[in-house]
Amino acid sequence: MYLTIKIIHASCAILSVLGFAIRGFLKVKRNQAPGSFVFRVLPHIIDTILLLSAIVLVVMSGQYPFVVSWVTAKVIALIVYIGLGIVTMRSQATQGKRVLYYSLTLLTGLYILLVAASKNPIPFG
Repeated sequence: MYLTIKIIHASCAILSVLGFAIRGFLKVKRNQAPGSFVFRVLPHIIDTILLLSAIVLVVMSGQYPFVVSWVTAKVIALIVYIGLGIVTMRSQATQGKRVLYYSLTLLTGLYILLVAASKNPIPFG
């Protein structure tokens, strides 16, 4: 059961970051977020499954944020990722700033994925 939930969680994490990459690119390029069902509703479904599976995995494994360093790093980075993503998608900033926010969001998403894969809060070292 744990492995199944972990696969669901990892799949949703990848889909979430890839989905943001596409939506963010379109926002940066057109200065307008895509309005279709796939872009408006599907990300919320994926992110809800991602969050629920994360909670189940934390409970099942006993690896809690603020106890296990790599889980803590993921939670803090997730908060940053969400904030940057909101700024990217809702900002009416200049093109240069939108590109910066978009790039920082993607780098944060990549960091989260690397921390998860390495189980190390400093996955580059």
